Amino acid sequence: MNICLFGGTFDPPHLGHLLIAQTVCESEDFDKIIFIPAFNPPNKDLDNITPVSLRLEMLESAILDNPKFEISHMEIQRGGISYSLDTISEFKYEYQLTKNNLYYLIGSDTLAQFDSWKEPKTIVNECSVLVAVRPGFNPSNIPNWVLPNIQFANIPRFEISSSNIRQRWKENKTIRYMVTLPVWKIINKYNLYS
Repeated sequence: MNICLFGGTFDPPHLGHLLIAQTVCESEDFDKIIFIPAFNPPNKDLDNITPVSLRLEMLESAILDNPKFEISHMEIQRGGISYSLDTISEFKYEYQLTKNNLYYLIGSDTLAQFDSWKEPKTIVNECSVLVAVRPGFNPSNIPNWVLPNIQFANIPRFEISSSNIRQRWKENKTIRYMVTLPVWKIINKYNLYS
């Protein structure tokens, strides 16, 4: 079984997340894409993050009815700071996976910060890191040791970001076609991002 973990804040989950996950699932022939919402992302200001229960509700509504998509509550149940290495190690142990059948999907914007993650060299030894290229990506900004240890996903580029969606909502601009209708309803119901 080939599994791809897709971690993130998902605040909110948007069509870019879903399109990347679906395209990667098809192109790499994964059995499952497992979305892992971070409980406490190490690189974010907690005062500016939607509570995890609402991020989880949005994510559940976004991936509903896709048999290849699942959500893991691993980081939420573990609590504390959500380090990718801890999640990868736990998945490998729990599901008896090897580096050859466990992938970790990140965006190229995240790759620029990868060197500052908890034990990044251990991460690339524990799983196959798969990178979805986002607009504006410049590989010359990536440390030399990283590039030979990752794989770039062969997918189209999508220019949608959670931060852009939050900003548009604050400015009373439409986010139509950027999030699913169920996610929009949750954002509206709880008046998120105002």
